[in-house]
Amino acid sequence: MSGNYYQGKKIVQTLGGMALDTIMIIMSYLFIVIMFNVINIELDIKIIGMTLPFIVIFKLVIFYFTGFYKMLPKHVGFEDVMRISIVVALTNILIVLYIALSKNLFMFKTAFIYITALEAILLTIPRVANRMILYFKMNVINQNQGRRTLIVGAGSAGELTLREIYRNRDLTNHVVAYIDDNQIKIGSKLNNIPIVGPSSRIKEYIDELLIEEVIIAINHGNEERIISLMREISEKNVKISRLITYSDVSNKSPKIVDVKVEDLLNREPIVLDNALIHDFIKGEVVLVTGGGGSIGSELCRQITDFKPKQLIIFDIYENNAYDIQQELLRKFKKNGDPSELNLLVLIGSVYNEKRLEHVFETYRPTVVFHAAAYKHVPLMEDSPMEAVRTNVIGTNNAARLSNKYGVKKFVLVSSDKAVRSTNVMGATKRFAELIIQSHNNLNLTKFASVRFGNVLGSNGSVIPLFKKQIEDGGPVTVTHPEITRYFMTIPEAVSLILQCAVYADGGEVFVLDMGEAVKITDLAKKMIRLAGLKPDIDIKIEFTGLRPGEKLYEELLIDHSTNKRTENKKIFVEEQREVTHEELQLELIQEKLEDMNVDEVKQMVQSIVKTYKMNGKDAN
Repeated sequence: MSGNYYQGKKIVQTLGGMALDTIMIIMSYLFIVIMFNVINIELDIKIIGMTLPFIVIFKLVIFYFTGFYKMLPKHVGFEDVMRISIVVALTNILIVLYIALSKNLFMFKTAFIYITALEAILLTIPRVANRMILYFKMNVINQNQGRRTLIVGAGSAGELTLREIYRNRDLTNHVVAYIDDNQIKIGSKLNNIPIVGPSSRIKEYIDELLIEEVIIAINHGNEERIISLMREISEKNVKISRLITYSDVSNKSPKIVDVKVEDLLNREPIVLDNALIHDFIKGEVVLVTGGGGSIGSELCRQITDFKPKQLIIFDIYENNAYDIQQELLRKFKKNGDPSELNLLVLIGSVYNEKRLEHVFETYRPTVVFHAAAYKHVPLMEDSPMEAVRTNVIGTNNAARLSNKYGVKKFVLVSSDKAVRSTNVMGATKRFAELIIQSHNNLNLTKFASVRFGNVLGSNGSVIPLFKKQIEDGGPVTVTHPEITRYFMTIPEAVSLILQCAVYADGGEVFVLDMGEAVKITDLAKKMIRLAGLKPDIDIKIEFTGLRPGEKLYEELLIDHSTNKRTENKKIFVEEQREVTHEELQLELIQEKLEDMNVDEVKQMVQSIVKTYKMNGKDAN
């Protein structure tokens, strides 16, 4: 539907452009007729009137095939104006040749000198109207209003940025200068705005020019240099934005978007073997439990790129499941091949064994990614029975049914909080890992777990929370001045999960190298600065104290002395002991869970997961 809409819109725009060009061509000839009449040179109006429709059709056809109607009206530049002038001149030369050869003297040949000039002007004016309006706004209307802005890049992208600022009423920027590393440009002006110097002096210019926002407008630059530049700017209390450009095919304008805090963190690029992942996923029936969550939905996005036979999204929360379903449908419709997406969305809980078995029995998944889990540490401290119900019993249900119905591979999405956990959420994730190991040798299904830290921007993570607190005027709440966490973006984490699934041979706990730990206080300050505000002046940072079950420092995920490195330097395998089904006491837990209170549930988990310190204490 979206493809048909854009196609229809293009047709309407083309026809509108042709109608306007028809008027301009006729006006050119009408002006010549009037001019000749004033100087007492008679023209045969009847012959001109009969010939003019053929001239118009001839010119419109030439205009169409020379790309007149593919020009974006908002972004017509000097090259486009030259193309219009050249094409108009060539069409009129052809008409003059026709007159000379056919002896059809409907117009004096010398008149086409004036007609060419008039047509070129009249055809250009509607196409450069936006540029004229922009110039008027820049040079006539008072432009000393809005956020003082510095644009990095005085090229075509920088010019596009300026146009977008003046076109978009939602943007309140007053551009005071450009900076550019091209020494030839420095000291010149672009659209009457000075190019003051190189990017190496950007912090000086921010101070000297009282800059409140910096927009990165570099189309084809070194991405590492751009990220380094953004990190440098982030030390100042200014908002940082980037220009995002779109291809002409989508018929959209460039867009200025805020830089995300994850762009400023020191992380090495993730390298994947996409060919192996493609071979692993292609043609398989893939089930993603918790497919509407932060990790689950990104798994679904990436899995669809590798052409599974069918993708089944299973989630208890209908709103999340609906959102990812509609997103994937829009994506495939936009690409023009919706038939390639065999998508099924089912609502249900993994702890409802009968519902889950119906899914396995009916659709026979061959690969399972188990992302369904409760993950909020403080909430699970108060509701540990729900953490056990989903994270433990739900995982056991999914694992047992995978073995029963011949799933090839089962991958559990685990957490760094499973390591020597001080909270019930982390303990239940470790319990889930033990369940996976106990199921591994029962049948042909290969089971594995993937353990990683916090993901930037996921539901309930600090970044959406800090963003909302900053929008509300603060304060930004941090539990402790020294608290640190490991972070990875959602797409990065999910890409590595898929790579782990390829490596899985049964019984592994894969551990992702999360890089360096990030101080949460520093993260909060970066986000406040990105909003163009000053930490502890415009937005206060408040320390609220560690929450129940919360660690000051997360455990190091990678122990290079014991962990085995895989082919991907970001993925390690942690050695595990053999786990028996009997030691997990799952039947007893299912039987007694409903009658237990909060402390009894935690004690029961602690009796199985020996490394769990309930309320910071070891088991007796």
